[in-house]
Parts: sequence; structure tokens; C-alpha cells
Amino acid sequence: MLPYTVNFKVSARTLTGALNAHNKAAVDWGWQGLIAYGCHSLVVVIDSNTAQTLQVLEKHKADVVKVKWARENYHHNIGSPYSLRLASADVNGKIIVWDVAAGVAQCEIQEHAKPIQDVQWLWNQDASRDLLLAIHPPNYIVLWNADTGTKLWKKSYADNILSFSFDPFDPSHLTLLTSEGIVFISDFSPARPPSGPGKKVYISSPHSSPAHNKLAAATGAKKALNKVKILITQEKPSAEFMTLNDCLQLAYLPSKRNHMLLLYPREILILDLEVNQTVGVIAIERTGVPFLQVIPCFQRDGLFCLHENGCITLRVRRSYNSVFTTSNEEPDPDPVQELTYDLRSQCDAIRVTKTVRPFSMVCCPVNENAAALIVSDGRVMIWELKSAVCNRNSRNSSSGVSPLYSPVSFCGIPVGVLQNKLPDLSLDNMIGQSAIAGEEQPKGSILQEVHLKFLLTGLLSGLPSPQFAIRMCPPLTTKNIRMYQPLLAVGTSNGSVLVYHLTSGLLHKELSIHSCEVKQYLAVVFKDKPLELWDVRTCTLLREMSKNFPAVTALEWSPSHNLKSLRKKQLATREAMARQTVVSDTELSIIESSVISLLQEAESKSELSQNISAREHFVFTDNDGQVYHLTVEGNSVKDSARIPPDGSMGSITCIAWKGDTLVLGDMDGNLNFWDLKGRVSRGIPTHRSWVRKIRFAPGKGNQKLIAMYNDGAEVWDTKEVQMVSSLRSGRNVTFRILDVDWCTSDKVILASDDGCIRVLEMSMKSTCFRMDEQELTEPVWCPYLLVPRASLALKAFLLHQPWNGQFSLDISHVDYPENEEIKNLLQEQLNSLSNDIKKLLLDPEFTLLQRCLLVSRLYGDESELHFWTVAAHYLHSLCRETPASAPATTETAPRDHRVTNPLDICYDVLCENAYFQKFQLERVNLQEVKRSTYDHTRKCTDQLLLLGQTDRAVQLLLETSADNQHYYCDSLKACLVTTVTSSGPSQSTIKLVATNMIANGKLAEGVQLLCLIDKAADACRYLQTYGEWNRAAWLAKVRLNSEECADVLKRWVDHLCSPQVNQKSKALLVLLSLGCFSSVAETLHSMRYFDRAALFVEACLKYGAIEVSGDTDILCQGVYAKVGFRIPLSLAAWAGTKFYQEGSIF
Repeated sequence: MLPYTVNFKVSARTLTGALNAHNKAAVDWGWQGLIAYGCHSLVVVIDSNTAQTLQVLEKHKADVVKVKWARENYHHNIGSPYSLRLASADVNGKIIVWDVAAGVAQCEIQEHAKPIQDVQWLWNQDASRDLLLAIHPPNYIVLWNADTGTKLWKKSYADNILSFSFDPFDPSHLTLLTSEGIVFISDFSPARPPSGPGKKVYISSPHSSPAHNKLAAATGAKKALNKVKILITQEKPSAEFMTLNDCLQLAYLPSKRNHMLLLYPREILILDLEVNQTVGVIAIERTGVPFLQVIPCFQRDGLFCLHENGCITLRVRRSYNSVFTTSNEEPDPDPVQELTYDLRSQCDAIRVTKTVRPFSMVCCPVNENAAALIVSDGRVMIWELKSAVCNRNSRNSSSGVSPLYSPVSFCGIPVGVLQNKLPDLSLDNMIGQSAIAGEEQPKGSILQEVHLKFLLTGLLSGLPSPQFAIRMCPPLTTKNIRMYQPLLAVGTSNGSVLVYHLTSGLLHKELSIHSCEVKQYLAVVFKDKPLELWDVRTCTLLREMSKNFPAVTALEWSPSHNLKSLRKKQLATREAMARQTVVSDTELSIIESSVISLLQEAESKSELSQNISAREHFVFTDNDGQVYHLTVEGNSVKDSARIPPDGSMGSITCIAWKGDTLVLGDMDGNLNFWDLKGRVSRGIPTHRSWVRKIRFAPGKGNQKLIAMYNDGAEVWDTKEVQMVSSLRSGRNVTFRILDVDWCTSDKVILASDDGCIRVLEMSMKSTCFRMDEQELTEPVWCPYLLVPRASLALKAFLLHQPWNGQFSLDISHVDYPENEEIKNLLQEQLNSLSNDIKKLLLDPEFTLLQRCLLVSRLYGDESELHFWTVAAHYLHSLCRETPASAPATTETAPRDHRVTNPLDICYDVLCENAYFQKFQLERVNLQEVKRSTYDHTRKCTDQLLLLGQTDRAVQLLLETSADNQHYYCDSLKACLVTTVTSSGPSQSTIKLVATNMIANGKLAEGVQLLCLIDKAADACRYLQTYGEWNRAAWLAKVRLNSEECADVLKRWVDHLCSPQVNQKSKALLVLLSLGCFSSVAETLHSMRYFDRAALFVEACLKYGAIEVSGDTDILCQGVYAKVGFRIPLSLAAWAGTKFYQEGSIF
């Protein structure tokens, strides 16, 4: 007999349904690849790749309003492993920090009993990865240690705080959106609360500007934008211009520094915070669908927008080197340069009703190539971006948008046309950077034009809206063990029956059916008519009771009947006839006779339901509590017995019958247990409300029973006649029970009014389950579920296999002696990778740097993703890979990599100097075009002087009107700028004046004068002395040559590595941008990042980026010696022998 396995274990779990209005903003997509969202008081965790529910967290006593995954911006090792940490907050002000994999609460935080407005983890995690900032109404921000629940500090502000946003480029900058304006905080620190009230600014009404002007006069977005004046001012505007209540969202742009967006229902405003001016507007037409939410991208200057009809759109900034006009606009004689975001792709909308509407959207933070839509009915729709090569002839040239090109690089390295790559891996691998002003597109046919489209790749549906009823399938027995599945039927208010598989929690099928015990008789009870008995097989009415028949309050069919005995008798008769037929025919073979007997048996079974009329029993009670016992057989209905009412019982509401035990429940909450064999009854007052339903547990001899009341449920042992467990709605149980049933002999199912179905142990205590206990229909890639050492071993296996001649995804040959079961789990994780990823990992031409970048994406490791992105870029651009390890197709890639493929501008001062200068010139040009007041003009002048654009600066200085109080000073400054010479006396005088001004607190003015006489290096030194480190780095990038710039940035590195600042991760990136690769390896070693150091040294050796010397030998020896303690034995053995394989360097 073939072996078979049956999974009859059903873990405690919760099936979720429609969401609550409080859950609207409670959703987050973590770097770990999982999506968490709030469903009433629950937190649901799903896998973004397979759309499977992995965990349901239940501990909140109120609706969840915020969920946030912990960031992964730190170095992971045994002490700081990959872990699934999630913070959730509710309307009662409680914050719970979860260990999601184990399903336990690590920490509970409570400050006030009001809804949490916003909560975020601090993104800079060098000092600590446990810091959580929360807004406690009405006006408090509190910093918590999420590991211990300790309050580090608390700060109050004058206005009610609605939300906040951290500057992604500077962890000391925080912006608060309040009920009246915006508060900028520039001294945020985990060590102490902000010192002052912050810089408070107000927002003028956008109703008089962007889209509304455009609607009144259809002159296009460019002219509408031209009418936008100051939208940020330090003076409180009058009431008619105050519309901050309409502002839906505030967020920094992670793609470029000092830019912020404000979201309104019909427009998105892009602000440049250096001049507090609107530099871009995305306006919706009159017939357009209003915005609900926007998520700015990091990898490209793009925006994911959610609209009120559930449509998600992607808008990407238009390239400045291509000026287009739309076909329905007249050419503008004076085109205005502006930030324009073109619509590049949009998904299908949903059908919006009163109860079904889009709630929120989240975007994949790792790859930014997918978005998930959360719908109010509990659906989660996952839309992925896909790129396709565009035929140049098919592109609509009159569309007014600049073309999108696929990038030259893949995973950080320029690749040839024939080399394997996966364009849809991430947004920056789909489309290249938007070209900036004055930048030419690289010539040649290597650039391919692409277009983007959304594809629905995942859909998770919730339970139907309550009310609904539930019924579990028949229990597991020895007869059905081969085909048993734990299926739950959910009857909905619209008449359909949804069947759910309780092992996976997924919808199995949807039916429209009716079922009964033996499928013979049906009793129909009416309110004002006598009971009717129907024959289900023939659909005929057997009997209508007389008018004096008692009113039925509860009815139950007996579980015992004579159908089985009748079937056995009829089968025995037919088998005997079959044997006689076979014996008389001697020519039949054994096989033929067995086939005939099987056919005859099947035929007899099919006829049974038509030819056999089984005898059935049922009992019912009347208004007085009297029990009637009736027997039904064929067309006859016999009144068997009548039992007088129990004086202690009220009106009977429900009956349950199993074996020799009959249990009745009444309206007063009393239970009456009847032992039919012993003819003994016992009444128990539960002092609960109306008994709505009672059901026996499955299993022979199992006499457990669940009773449902208006306010909860109880489990009873009918043998001992005592209560086993109880659940009561109230303070600790926020839901009301709608229906109950038994899942297995020891687990119950509760359907509740929050739209959820809970499978609980018999104790009925709400508990979360461990994620590794889940039985999933599809394998899930999530190395965070492995024990720390195993997840790190898997990562090392994917990154480097020096013991193999070629890469393999079979881990069976690797020596991992700790646990063979864990080794099997590692292989399951490898098998769950997509075929495209496997193809890349097995490609011999896939370089080590590309592999490091790919694995950092697979793991969602934020720290490593940034490190290897910058490392791959500068190792490839500053060095040349040795011929022995160079891929065969590399020669097809462009040679001038630094010019044609600069580092993305989202890395700001880490970019190449020339590209950074072009970007800053483009930005100041935009600021100049948009200036509308003297203050804006003055700020533009200052920026132009620092950038060395003296001619344009003089033009702006001469524009100052004669009635302006600064007219005389600006005129003199214009004269000074135009007459500055390089003579010694004039330079000495200007330098003396500049140093005096700096000493007297006028730092910006002194720096300007030093830049006028080409003393920018001195200006940078003064800026660093006075703590303006970011400003000094900016000035060095735009004004100094590479050697002087490197000196300034190295001093910045020393500052970042100091204990007071402790931003060593950023220091590493700065060193990489300077090409100081030996210093990077030394710093990694000193930070004890031994695994990253070993891989970096290996990559440097391949590129010849580290010179062979005695110091290098010692460094490499230390790195490879330490890395052996943290990786599998095969890799550790390689590290030990590495010294002998690389020749002189070891």
C-alpha cells in the first residue's frame, strides 16, 4: 500500500474580515518584505509575494490606528540578528512592540488614554535600534525605548500635532504638521528633547493657486504654477487663507535634500525648503479623481499616488533636457522651467460603494516596484510595476512627456546587452535617472526606451461582512482520514456559503447550497403556522401538523437513526446475489469478478437513497417548556413521548443531543442536562443571558459542549456537569459573539461582530501563534523566521561559495553540524526563491559586488543596501576590474562610466562633484524662476555667490527697488562682486573683514566673502568649526577641487566617527565616495563588521583597489580570522586557507 500523510493539526488562528474606520492609516510595508495592517483590534501580517496571512496578533483592547515595522538600518550579527519587530498603537493610547515571529508582545507602552496620532522608528540606528517616537494627543511628542518601555524624554508644543516626518538626509531634522501650521525642529536628538519651540511657519491657502486657477482658466499647469506665490510664511495668514485642515499629508522627498511635499485633495505641492517656495504642483483636472495619499520614492524622483477610486498612479519627474508641450496647449512663448511629474502608469480602479472604499496604500521600501492597496472590506491588492521595452515608432510623440530609458547598470555595475539581468528587480533597475538641465543623454544604441505598467500579482480577501453563521465539517475519523480537510462553512447574509481551509486560512470555494443530517426529512417551523415535515428527496410535503399543534421554540434531530443497519442489510443481500452470478459463470477471471462486484456495490449504494426510508427522531419544546419526542419513517409521523416541563426552566431556546445526553437551554441562561439512559436531569443556572446555541464537541465519547449566550460563551463537560472555560464580552473582550462551533475535539470556533472568526483552544483564551507553526499552501521567502545563526549562515551561503568551482543552491553538501532540521529549513528557503533570482545567483558572470547588492535586497537589509550601492559604484568607476575576473561582456558597457552613469542624486553629497554641481545649478535656477519676494531673491543671490555664478548674482542684486531698505547695501555688494580682483591688498582686506564678521556671529556673510576671493577651503574650515558640517560638505562639493574637497570630507568623517555623533555608517559611505578603500576596510574591522569587511576586501582585491603592503596583510589577516567564527564551517575553512591562495598579500 502506498504511504500517505494527512495533516489534521489545526493551529489556533484568526480569520479576519472588514476593517474599522480607525484602521484607515494602520498599515506598513516593512524592509523584511511583510505587510502589517490593523483589523479592528487585531494586527494582521501577510507576505507580500504570496499574499498569504502569516500572523494575526491579538492583545490590543481597542481599535488599532498605527502600525510600523522596525527599520533594518544596522549591521546584523548574532548579537543583533534579523528579527521581525513591529510597533502597533490603538485608540486608547497603548503602544505594543511585538516579536512577530513568536507572536508575543515584547513591550507595552502607555502614556495617555487618547488615540496615538503617529509613531515612527528612528531611521539612524548606529547608536540604538530600539528608539520609537510617538505623538500623544493633543500636543506631546515622546521618545521611547521600545525594548524596555522606558520613556527617554517628552516635549510639548503649543498646537495640536497631527503627524510628523523625519528628514531622510539629516536625523536631527524633524517636521511637525500641526492644526495651524508646520513646525521645523533642527536639533532633534535621542539624548535630549528639542530645546525650543521650533520654527513655526504657516501655509497660505492653495485654493487661490494651483489647481483652482487652472480650472478657472484652462491655461495649463505651467501657467497655474506661475501664479503660486508664497505658500510658507512666518506670519499667520487671515482666516480665509487658512486651509491646513485640508492638508492630508506632509512628507520629505527622499530623492533629493530639502524638498517636501504637501498633499491636498486636488493637488500636490512640492516645496523647496531653502527658499520656502513652491517649485512644483501636480494638479488634478476638473473631472479627475481626488488624491487620498502619496508616497515619494527614494531611488527615483517619483511619486506613488492613491486616488479616491482606489486607482494607484506612478508619476516620475520629467527630464529637464527635453521641453515638451501637450497637444492641447498652445506653445508658451516664455516657457517656465518647473518640477513636472508625468503620469507613467496607473492600475485599475475598484468599485467604490458606501461600505467598500480604499483605505490606504503602502509601497515596497526595498525595491519601490510594488504597492499594496488596503480596502475597507478587508481586501489587500498587491500591484507590481513591470517594465517593457518600448518601440520608438509606437511612442506618442505628442504626449508631452520625456521618454524613460532603462539604466546602463544592473545591481550597481554597468552590464552588456547579452548579460543576464532582471530589470523588474527594483525601480532603479527599471528606469534610469531623470536627466538634469544641461546634461546630454549618452549616445549610442545601448539606451532602450521603456514604459511601465501595473500588474495585479496578489489578492487577499477577507471574510464577508457580519452577520454570518458558521459550521465545521464532520470530524476526522479512520474512514475519512485519506481525504479529510479541516473545512469551515461560513453562511452569509446574502445566502452564499464560503468554505475556508483552516490550515491555511484561505478561501477554499464558494457555494450556494443547503444540507441536513441524513438528507431525508426537513422540519420547517413557522411563527404563526403549525410545523411542516418535508421529504427532501422528492420535495413533497409529508405532513402539516394540526392547528392545535404546540408552538415550537426549539427543535433538534436525533443523531441516532437506523440508516446504517438498513444499508448493511441491503448490501449483504446484493453481495449474495452477486456471488451467485459470478460462481455460475466459470469463464470469468478473478479480475473481472472483482470489477463486477465493485460495480454492483456502487450501484446498490446509489439506489439506497431512493429505496431506503430510514427511521428518524426529533425532539422539540413548546412555550411551556414541555418536551415532545416524534418519530418519522416514510410517510408516517408518530408521537412517541411527552415529558412535562422542568419547573426551574424558562422558555426553551435551543436543544443539543448526543448519545444518551440531551441538553436544553432557556431564555434565562439555565442549562438542563438530561441523562436519557439513567432518566436523570439536572438544571444548572449559569446566571448568563439568553442561551442562543449549544453544540456538542465531535468525537466518540467526547461529551464537551459549548454554549453561546448574548454576552459570550462557555464550554461545559456534560459528564461531570461542570464548566470548563468561559468567555464574556466586556473590557477584556472587545467583540460580541455571533456564532460558535467546534473545530476539532479540543478547539472551538467563534464568529464575532468585528467580522473575524477565531479558532481557539478549549480555554478560549486569545493567543497568537508562532509563524513557524503555520501550514502554508505556498513556500515563503523570509529568512527572518530562521534562528539567528541559520539566517546568517544562509546569507553567507548566498554571498560566497569559494569551496565550489561554480555556485550552487543545494546546501546539502555544506557542513552545518548544529541541527539537520535547520539545514532542511535553509534548503526550503532556497527553494522558495523565484526562478529569476535563482538564475542570477547561479550565473558565473554575476560579480561579487552584484551578488552583495542582490542579497541585501533579498534580506531587506537597509544598511547593507546603501553600503554596497555606493561601494559597487565607486569600485567600478575609480578602479578597473582585473582581467581574470572580468565578465566577458563587460567591453560592451560604456567606458566613461562616471560621466554617463553617475551615482543617484538621492545619495546627495556622495555623488560625483561634477554631477552634484550640475544638480545644484539646476536647483538654484528653479529657485530664481520661482522667486516672488525680496527674501527669496536674497536667498537666491546668496546661493549663486556660493556657487560662483557672480554674473547672475549681480543681476539679482541690481533688481532691488530704491524704496527697499536694503537697496544701498545690495548696490554696494553688486559693485564689490563685479570689482573684486585677485590683487593681494584687496584679498587681504576682504579676508580680514570676512573673519571679523564670522567672529561676530555673521557666519553666512563671512563665508560669502571668502568664496568671492576663492577662499572656499577656508570658508569650509570656518563652517566646520562652527558646527555647520553639512553646509561645509555642500560647499566643498560645489567649489573645491578634488584634493581640497577630500580634505574637508575627511575631517567630516572624523567628526561623524566621534562618540558624540556616532554616525559611522554615514562615515563609511563618505570614505567610499572618496575612494579611500583601505580606510573603509579598517573602519569596518574596527566596528567589528567582520563579514562585510571580508567581502569588501575580496571585492577590492578583484578590482585592485587595495595596494599590497605589510599593513594590508595584517588587516586582511585580522578580517579573515574573525569572520570564521560567524559563518558555516566550509566558509570558515576557506577563510583560514585564504592566506595561501592569494600569493604575496597573504
